Amino acid sequence: MYSVFIVDDEIIVREGLRSKIDWEHSQFSFAGEAGDGEIALSMIQDIKPDILITDIKMPFMDGLELAQAVKKMQPWIRIIILSGHDEFDYAKRAISIGVEDYILKPFTLEEMIVCLNKAAAELDKQKQQFTDIARMKSELESSYMLSREKLLSDIVLGIIDSSTAIQKADAFNINLVAHYYIVSVSIINSKHNDINELIAAKSHVISLVNNETDVIGFFLSPDTFVSILKSSTKEILEDRVFNLADTIQHELLKNTNYSIITAIGPIIDHISQISNSFKEASTILKQCHFTDKSKIIFSNDIKKSNDSSIILQENDPLVDRLNYADESELDQIIKEYISLLGENPDHFSIIASYLLVDVIMAVSKVIEELGGNIKEVMPEILTHTFVDNAVQNQDTFISEIKRVLSAVLKYRNEHIQGRYADIILRAKKYIEKNFANPDICLHSTAEAVNFSPNHFSTIFSQECGTTFIEYLTSVRIAQAKKLLKNTDMKSADIAYEIGFNDPHYFSFIFKKVTGVSPRDYRNT
Repeated sequence: MYSVFIVDDEIIVREGLRSKIDWEHSQFSFAGEAGDGEIALSMIQDIKPDILITDIKMPFMDGLELAQAVKKMQPWIRIIILSGHDEFDYAKRAISIGVEDYILKPFTLEEMIVCLNKAAAELDKQKQQFTDIARMKSELESSYMLSREKLLSDIVLGIIDSSTAIQKADAFNINLVAHYYIVSVSIINSKHNDINELIAAKSHVISLVNNETDVIGFFLSPDTFVSILKSSTKEILEDRVFNLADTIQHELLKNTNYSIITAIGPIIDHISQISNSFKEASTILKQCHFTDKSKIIFSNDIKKSNDSSIILQENDPLVDRLNYADESELDQIIKEYISLLGENPDHFSIIASYLLVDVIMAVSKVIEELGGNIKEVMPEILTHTFVDNAVQNQDTFISEIKRVLSAVLKYRNEHIQGRYADIILRAKKYIEKNFANPDICLHSTAEAVNFSPNHFSTIFSQECGTTFIEYLTSVRIAQAKKLLKNTDMKSADIAYEIGFNDPHYFSFIFKKVTGVSPRDYRNT
């Protein structure tokens, strides 16, 4: 099923498309709508639809400007342009930026369905190209590709100097010269050891990167992908690296059985320092390899000054894991400890005691790094009584380790002073204060917390478990529920009161979220 996003400043057009297309019995789903290009761009960045239907003539940002921006941000998207102007220049510009179709107003529902089916066919074709295993194998086995990957490996590993790197890269039509660089390193994971699935996933990644400018990507090993991005400004570079990581993650999760963890190194300003950015990203990945969840982690958000909440410790794996783990990953950590106990009941208490002491030491380090003292936070686990009771049998041992680890994760989350906690808190306060403003969007909220939109979108979804648009909608719907139950305001007035420009769209979203219409909700 392919999701469709609609942009038109005429409410009647948006409502017509939304209500007349039989979404439930087609291969398409309704992803959302917007009345102008600027608002749409922010929503599209968060929602990531497959197909965009947009008018050309709109306030603030017209359809062609929107299409051009979207194609750079999400190259996989298929775009259908609507226009009441039968002018060749529009069509020519639309084609030049990769627009798939161009429909003149007024149009029929049948014409729109034909265009949507055409876009779906193109998306199907793209999927097939991604899974063209024979082509992928041939490309990877060619001497040219192997030589290219060897050169890029030498660059990120710091084996060759800058002048040699520039000279050799030129032979592969790679321009290394730029003001700033950043390296991201990704590991693709799957529970299935299927070589064909792996090749298909790698094909996805390479195809996406090949559509990008100023991005040099290659596989350092069968499951490790490295991207070198370059730009003239730090701000553009940071936003682009998050957009690329987010795009790859989205496409893999949607089209394959693979998850992906991406670590982003710091921005540097010399070719000779590319290896430093790579090294820091790789260090982060070593401490995240145990999870099968897709994540994007920026080194700048981890390595802080003296008030750091996360300090990378190479000599204590459990400390590293507790710095990143969430509650759902504790069972895997405990399972690994249990595997070390063996099956000899005679030695259970002795081995379990050693393992428990290891856990206690790791917990102590984590608490210490957060500015606390284990003797004040969890004094009971330092006693002989606690250890003796915990190792009586395996069930008690598992229960006590889980309790201790859960407690330290709770302490970590409550005391973390990193940028994420502060950013999310400020963003939510901004949303609570401005949700009634119809112009509030991902971009305006990111600007309010001094983050680039792509960076902010990534950390918000990872930290909150929901996208920005979904969270904003939940806040608005919660307020709508209060107004429906506690006031006599009309549904249309409530829509405007909570930030919707279109009462019909408000009713559609309200029913989609709650399962009932505003009128039925008020009458219950």
